[in-house]
Amino acid sequence: MRNIIKKRWGLTVSLVIFIFLVMLATMLLAGALIVTLHYAGVLSIFNDGRPDNPGGNPLPGILPLLLFSAFLGTVIAWFFSKIALRPIRKIIEATHMVADGDFSVRLDIHSIYELEELSKSFNKMTQELSSIEAIRNDFINNLSHEFKTPIVSIKGFAELLIEGDLSEKEQRDYLEIIIAESKRLASLSTNVLTLTKFENLEIITDIATFRFDEQLRKTVLQLETGWANKGICIDIEADEIEYTGSSDLIQQILLNIIDNAVKFSDTGGVIHITLSQQNNCVLLSVKDSGIGMDERTMAHIFDKFYQGDTSRTKEGNGLGLSIVKRITDLCGGRVTVSSKPEAGSEFIVMVPV
Repeated sequence: MRNIIKKRWGLTVSLVIFIFLVMLATMLLAGALIVTLHYAGVLSIFNDGRPDNPGGNPLPGILPLLLFSAFLGTVIAWFFSKIALRPIRKIIEATHMVADGDFSVRLDIHSIYELEELSKSFNKMTQELSSIEAIRNDFINNLSHEFKTPIVSIKGFAELLIEGDLSEKEQRDYLEIIIAESKRLASLSTNVLTLTKFENLEIITDIATFRFDEQLRKTVLQLETGWANKGICIDIEADEIEYTGSSDLIQQILLNIIDNAVKFSDTGGVIHITLSQQNNCVLLSVKDSGIGMDERTMAHIFDKFYQGDTSRTKEGNGLGLSIVKRITDLCGGRVTVSSKPEAGSEFIVMVPV
């Protein structure tokens, strides 16, 4: 009950008490001063100032009291308002600091309930802004690094080709490296644009009904070059599922999840893919027999540009699973991972029908 009253009347009661105290202080001080001046013979309250007319008009005595009370009330109100408005001035100063880019500022106000709630919301906002700023800086730094590395590689090998004095085999090797790095740049650019597109997307518009299992099989065939070159066996168990949604978004999920499994599977490995419908949800499981992950890697596996196995960084750019996470959130679903080092990984994607 106390919290309800506090929440509802905190600012109102504070204003009423403030006004009451100003009025009371004004009346007491003015009354005390007028009475003192009266008994000192400086000012007469009860007559018009003539000793021979004690019952005369009291107006000449009341007017000074009213004027002085108004002046004194203004001074007292100004003094107390500076104290009462101090928390608001703190909020204004903190807001200016945030506007200037300082997201480390925090407020600590424990006076009026509404201002306490405002300070808590303000602190939460600056904390979120700090996190967003850190993520933005990391994203820019990682993006710059990911673009710079292949560009430097292409530049270096191109200069070696221009200098000449290379055997035919060396020329071919350098050209293959340039082509591979160019493909890496193209893939990185595509993934960055795709992730940016989905991060800014809030409403799915291209909704249609299609066969989820058929889309899965087409995706596996689309990635055939990758898993066939490594001698990987793809084992698919898929129920016939009619799905209403965006085929483009589902295609991105399938491409990135399966491509990730192929990338981290050893030569001659096996990838098990199961697709089923459970409790009005489509459940996709992709399990590989690759190198697996430790708990630290799993905790960051959906972060942008994060790659747990540094020995395979040239095979990807750390954006595929971030795209999967964003799309599943957009579809109202979720994606989880379970893994152990040297025991493979299993990604499970759930999207509502």
